[in-house]
Amino acid sequence: MAMFGQVFVKKGKYRIKGDFHHLAAHTPIRDADNAFSLCGVTNPRELTYIHSYGGEAVFFESLSRGTLLASRCEHHACECRGTTYLPFRIYCPDCLKRNRVIDVTDEAKRSARIYTFMVCERSGAFSLLEKPIKFINIAFDGIDTVLMSYLSLGEPRIGMEVVPIFKRRDPSYTILDLSWVPKGTPAEELKPGFEF
Repeated sequence: MAMFGQVFVKKGKYRIKGDFHHLAAHTPIRDADNAFSLCGVTNPRELTYIHSYGGEAVFFESLSRGTLLASRCEHHACECRGTTYLPFRIYCPDCLKRNRVIDVTDEAKRSARIYTFMVCERSGAFSLLEKPIKFINIAFDGIDTVLMSYLSLGEPRIGMEVVPIFKRRDPSYTILDLSWVPKGTPAEELKPGFEF
């Protein structure tokens, strides 16, 4: 039996171990309206894609620890000095200098509110979120950009105060480890694996 692929970094290079491509037996496609005659075959394949986070890794790992990070331009000659970005940006889009990483968890818990929202009844084939998905754009004090995420509980409304929750048990190390709930939500109502 093939081992699913694993990746680690050693001496600054990706080291790949195992099998990243899995084939399955073909199965016939039959025409039920025509005496189940053969029309074709399925061609099942499984492919694992390696996605590198690079300088954003600190952001995704912080979510598993219950911390929300943003970044801020502090370059003295930049016209946008002091601009704080969330979603996290490694480099300032104006001066192209590396941004400073800052913890905005407490500010998010204190002042986050829904800026706008959209409820999605249907999604793509690979969506991992339960439908309907309540996509929300979040604004909060001290952040110059708006963050898109999703509301785990309740019905969204513009201006609603929300607080971040983090998937700390069995995190995926993706943006899905961050969600939001209405301010005042009791801890026992959170989805499994999530914590304040």
